[in-house]
Amino acid sequence: MKNLLNRRALALGLTVALLGLSTPVAAQSVSGSYRAEGRNPDGSAYSGTVQIREAQGQISMNWQVGSQSYAGSGTRNGDVVWVNWGDTHPVVYVRMPSGELHGTWANGRGLERLIP
Repeated sequence: MKNLLNRRALALGLTVALLGLSTPVAAQSVSGSYRAEGRNPDGSAYSGTVQIREAQGQISMNWQVGSQSYAGSGTRNGDVVWVNWGDTHPVVYVRMPSGELHGTWANGRGLERLIP
């Protein structure tokens, strides 16, 4: 009986701990102006600027890279941002503690860092 109670207590403790880990934490807004540094799938580097607007979990982004402009929209879940910008695969960013956004695009073959 004591063994059964210990197992139940352990199971309850693990459940509470896992629920605590899965509770989303309100993350800071990612709205603002950023400097972009990236690497294309062919290995060439690029730089530019990005404007991000966030409202109610919806993200809109505008990139300016050289003479090229790109726009996209997406969603955010905590520190992860997904942005569809007209390519087959979205850009997926993770917000770092520094406020930078680190992302991949072209199905992971392109890299981008956004610096506030």
